[in-house]
Formats: sequence, structure tokens, C-alpha cells
Amino acid sequence: MDKQVHDPPSAGRPASPGCAPGGCLRCAGPRLAAGLHGAGRPRRCLRPCCSGPCRRPRRLVFCTPAGRPRVRRHRGARTRRGPDSKTSKDRSGVESVAGQDVRGILPEGLGAAVRDTAEEIAALLRGGADMGRGVPGSQWTVGQAAAHLAQAGELMADIAAGRARSWGDGTPQSLAAANERALAAFGERRAEPLAAMIVAQADACVTALEESAAGAALVSPLGPMGPGVLGSYLLTHMLGHGYDLARALGCAHMIDRARVELTLPFLITAMPRVSEPARTAGLSASYAIRLWGGGRFGVRVAGGAVAVGPRPPDRPDCTILIEPVTFLLMALGRRGQWSAIAQGRILAWGRRPWLAPRFPALFTAP
Repeated sequence: MDKQVHDPPSAGRPASPGCAPGGCLRCAGPRLAAGLHGAGRPRRCLRPCCSGPCRRPRRLVFCTPAGRPRVRRHRGARTRRGPDSKTSKDRSGVESVAGQDVRGILPEGLGAAVRDTAEEIAALLRGGADMGRGVPGSQWTVGQAAAHLAQAGELMADIAAGRARSWGDGTPQSLAAANERALAAFGERRAEPLAAMIVAQADACVTALEESAAGAALVSPLGPMGPGVLGSYLLTHMLGHGYDLARALGCAHMIDRARVELTLPFLITAMPRVSEPARTAGLSASYAIRLWGGGRFGVRVAGGAVAVGPRPPDRPDCTILIEPVTFLLMALGRRGQWSAIAQGRILAWGRRPWLAPRFPALFTAP
């Protein structure tokens, strides 16, 4: 279905010469059919004045064959207090801070998401997986990727329990080298033992995080983190490699919008640590990143430094609206931006919308 995003109509704007009845909401011009359409099929506005970038994409406008525009408000335009708000209340009236339930250490749903993701990865392996099959876009096999997940789960469980572990110096290059050394020293590649390890270590990590102190600073491979951020780190890591395993085995992946929002605490913390100095040098810009459904955060780049926070700037240079699964796959280096833009999964607007294509290159996938 073709769809065009338009600004709301301007009061008193005259119709273009020769306009037919039932004009465009943006320019009051005619709706021209793009080919033949059957009854009830949408038509696309072909006027040049409707093809420019949208400054306020809050409405999706469809044109019926009768020429009458039908307006549907975009879900992302609804105003509501999201998980990035400083304070909010759930339905039970319990106040939460930055999306974290004050009754517990972890954000609501994070522990269950980690355990469920581990079980789904284990189910992939136990379903007769060919452990020698290559993973698309990687030099690893399914067995190596599963072994890495088991080792990473053990690492996170130890960190959550307060046991010191050394794993690189925090740069993506050192982490990759540490992963290769650990894999070389770990010979298990069978599906069932690795599946059991992934589930057991994920459960051990969540249990340790739930029992940790609220203000605890846990030293992860990417620096100090609180329990909630470390749990989000584990979930992000599992979703990335779980996606790889699902692709390799021809199965459905386990990434969804709810789990993507639970990865935001880690991504917001990690992004400044994995920024590319060569790309941020000389750039001064502010971004508002909004996920379909409510998740959001802000990024400021100035003087080569990158600052990321849960609240978008009031007047960003560029606002990027992106589908959640696409966002996570791009953040983890599993997908490029151009196909997503072509499919309408990414929209950008603002005072400097041309900054949007530069944004992914400012960071290296953790």
C-alpha cells in the first residue's frame, strides 16, 4: 500500500491552479492516481509539492478513489509518558524511576526476558541443529556461536555475583580478540550440553542481579554498570547471537519490540564507549532517536565527544523514527540502513535531516 506522510493543512492556503475536488491535505492540490486502482484501493499523491521531506510526520494520509483523503494518526505521534521519564506510575500506583520498578533491582520484565531468550536459544540447538553449519555474516559456525553464548553467560554470572573477571580492555577489537582466545580454550561444541549451559548461566546471572544491592557497581567488559544495565547487556548480547543462530538454522528469531526496549539501558550506557573518534571529530549535532511504540533517547555530539541520555533534546537537529527490531539489528551491526529506509522502517526530519544517514557510522557495534 502506497502511503504518503504530510504536514497538516495550512489555514487559508489556496489550491493550486486546475485543482480537482478532494485535494491533498498539504497543498490542497488534486490527488492523481498512480495507475489503475480498484474500489477501496489507496491512491498516491503525485504532486511535486507533496514529495518533499515532511517536517512533522504525525499523520499518515491515504487517498481513496473518490478523492477524499482519509487521515490516520501515526502511533508514534501519541503523547504519553514512556519508560525514559524520570518518574511514572504503573497501574498499581507504584512509582518507578527511569522505567525501573522501585520494588526490585531490575527493570520490570528484564529477568523474564533473559530467561525466556535463553530457553528459546536452547530450543534452537535442541531441535536437531547442525553445529557445523556456518553463521551468515560471520566466520563462526553454529557450534562456535553457541559456545560463545555459554561462555559469555558464565562471564556475566560471575560479574553479577561480584567475582572479578578480565575480558579485554573495553574496545570492540580487544573484546573480539578475547572471544577468540576463550573459544580456542573451550572445546565443547555439542548442542545439548551448550543449550543446558546457556539456560543455567542466564538463570544464575539473573538470580545474582536480583540479589545484588541497588547501587552496586559491577565491572563489565565495557566498564562499570549497575545491575539493571548489566542485565540489559546480557539480554542484548543474547538477542544478537540468538538472531544469528536463528538465521543459520532457518528459524524465526526471538527479537520483538518489548525486548528491544529492555536493551535500551545498556545501549545508552555503551554508545559513548564505542563511538568512532574519526567520525565524530568536527561534528556538532543533536539527535532524538524514537522507536515505534514509545522508546526514545537523545544523543549529542560536540568536540569529538558523544553524550547519550534517556531524554531526547528539546530541539534536536535531527529526529530519527525507527522500527524497534530494525534499530537493534542496526545497533548490533546485523543490518544496514539503506534497505530499512527503502522499506519505510526509518523516517527522519528536523532542522538538519541529512544528518540521519551519518548516525549509524558514529558507532562501532559492541
